[in-house]
Amino acid sequence: MTKKKYFIIYAIILIVGLVFGVNRCLKIVYPIHYEEYVMKYSKEYDIDPYLVFSIIKAESKFFPYAESNREAKGLMQISNITKEWAQDELKMGDINIFNPDTNIQIGCWYISKLFKQFDDKDLVIAAYNGGSGNVDKWLKDQRYSSNGINLQKIPFKETSDYANKVNKYYKRYRAIYEK
Repeated sequence: MTKKKYFIIYAIILIVGLVFGVNRCLKIVYPIHYEEYVMKYSKEYDIDPYLVFSIIKAESKFFPYAESNREAKGLMQISNITKEWAQDELKMGDINIFNPDTNIQIGCWYISKLFKQFDDKDLVIAAYNGGSGNVDKWLKDQRYSSNGINLQKIPFKETSDYANKVNKYYKRYRAIYEK
């Protein structure tokens, strides 16, 4: 994009912000759709709802019928393996993974599993995208972790970009909505 186009976009954002209020504009860019389900399951699984909103924004941009080329589905992009694991462990029976209530429940359940395994938000975010097995391997590899507790580098570019994006969204959600 050219400098002129960036300038025009920023000018429009500035004008809209001045007319409607900055916080109101930020809430449009960082929505909290499906708040009832996010609040319910983040409380049930003891996780930060702003992290859930951040993951949903990164994964599907709040489109409940999103489907990746790897067949992850719904708001939180639940893989078939995670869906089947959750169905078994939560005794869910037949489910519609595109149903926002179900999808968010499984996503929150999975995030809570990752927190039990890693107990660190950044590792959980990396594992949500790159897989917990990979995060375990990276923590044991001196090229990526000097202490086996934190990652200094994520070797998968997609996962590294994803972690940066979710953390950026998380900071913004907290700044906009936290009271």
